[in-house]
Amino acid sequence: MDAPRPTKDFARTLRRRMSLPEVLLWRTLKGRQLHGLHFRRQHPIGPYVLDFYCDQLQLAVEIDGDTHLARTDADAARDAWLTAQGIQTVRISARDVLDSHDAGASLIENAIQLRG
Repeated sequence: MDAPRPTKDFARTLRRRMSLPEVLLWRTLKGRQLHGLHFRRQHPIGPYVLDFYCDQLQLAVEIDGDTHLARTDADAARDAWLTAQGIQTVRISARDVLDSHDAGASLIENAIQLRG
């Protein structure tokens, strides 16, 4: 699903302003380091920008910081929309990534095994 121009532009901006948890996890995902899978960062799809996306598995990875605690309804609507598109979402706490980005990679590996 293609994204509108404003969403694409916003994704480009987000790529330049990644949070520390996103940067740490990106180090693990980039360059097909995780099971040879290609992940994109700040990937625009429909009205949304996904933190990370693997097209091959139709797997979205979202890093949830403190702001997500106040927006559970919006996150649920987003997840429902993605599910309707056939995309599974894995949500990882930013705190978990900061404590150990290997823990974040481990959660993604579990989803890969279930998805693949």
